[in-house]
Amino acid sequence: MNIKETSVQSIDLQQTAPIRKQSLADIDAQAARIAAMMVQIRATMLSPTSEKKAPSVGAAQLAQMCGVDKSRIAYRLTKGGLPEGSMVGNRREWSMEEARHWVRELRASHMRPQEAVGTTVTVANFKGGVAKTTTAVTLAQGLSMRGHRVLLIDLDPQGSATTLFGVLPDAEVEDSDTTLPLFVGDEEDVSYAIRKSYWPGIDIIGASPLLFGAEFALPARQAKDPGFEFWRCLDRGLDQARLDYDVIVIDTPPSLSYVTINALMAADGVLMPLPPSALDFASSAQFWDLFSDLCNQLILSRGKNKIFEFIDVLLSRVESSDSASSVVRQWVMEGYGDKVLPIEIPKTSVAATASAEFGTVFDLPRGAMNSKTFGRARDAYERMCELLEQQIEAVWAAQRHSQGA
Repeated sequence: MNIKETSVQSIDLQQTAPIRKQSLADIDAQAARIAAMMVQIRATMLSPTSEKKAPSVGAAQLAQMCGVDKSRIAYRLTKGGLPEGSMVGNRREWSMEEARHWVRELRASHMRPQEAVGTTVTVANFKGGVAKTTTAVTLAQGLSMRGHRVLLIDLDPQGSATTLFGVLPDAEVEDSDTTLPLFVGDEEDVSYAIRKSYWPGIDIIGASPLLFGAEFALPARQAKDPGFEFWRCLDRGLDQARLDYDVIVIDTPPSLSYVTINALMAADGVLMPLPPSALDFASSAQFWDLFSDLCNQLILSRGKNKIFEFIDVLLSRVESSDSASSVVRQWVMEGYGDKVLPIEIPKTSVAATASAEFGTVFDLPRGAMNSKTFGRARDAYERMCELLEQQIEAVWAAQRHSQGA
């Protein structure tokens, strides 16, 4: 090829693929534009008040939440003492707050005993796109519908869980609303950051991009004070919350960061969502390998130990029609054994619709989707919550037995 031909090719390349230079000012303008769009989108999705509201429930769903027959609801109404709900046409409905009163009474044996403290469940995975945040939020909602008082802590600087609760991380979350002051050392307890959410029974600690500062603050404190155990910072900061809440659910960043290590060390149980794909399975192997090395360095080398009450692996985003996933599913079963929960979360259009509306399957009103599709997705998440609740109750029972002994 001669010089002339090369020159012509270069000109053609420049014409078909122009360079689009972007200065820091351009990036700043783009960020502002997207932030403004998010405000408009949220206002549209959450109109007219720009505030989310938990769905109301009918008699059939209330009976399901309470674990009783529908006739029991009708009978209990005649005795009084519980919210009567309101009539919508010829149908009686209860707000989620009213429904929780029923659930806490009719499921009293499942509530946390006085001798026990709140159980902390950390939802973690190295990889993004595995439904980690959706799992954390639906777990919090599902446990709330079972009568438990839940604190959800968002530790991901992207603030996805915070967004699902109708709070914009960039515009409505200050650093004092996050766990950053705890990690920096300005606070010793997370109580300062707790805020009410739109969902009865769930309080939240939000996240924002400012939280990324914890990744610098924690190692700096460790370097300054060799006696400081950075991995125990969140654990110690949850002491009061464990007395105030039945369950603490923690959503983590998609990395084994300083903050994620704190979340794992504060956990009684760990829940890992894992899609049945080869890359996700390989990533999970790296996660546990690195976490094991860290535990050896941080804990075992100091003559201490860390015991998890349970570790669960949840098959998520499962496509039943994908033949390749069945092979990986077998790998997961062989690798994780009885840690794999006996439920699979299907990849359905319901999840995509709920996500587009800044919510979960529990936010969508019944009838919003094809009934079969909706039921399949919701049933899977409800079963997940049931399985986690059983393990949480076992933890409480052990604490109760220990106190009795």
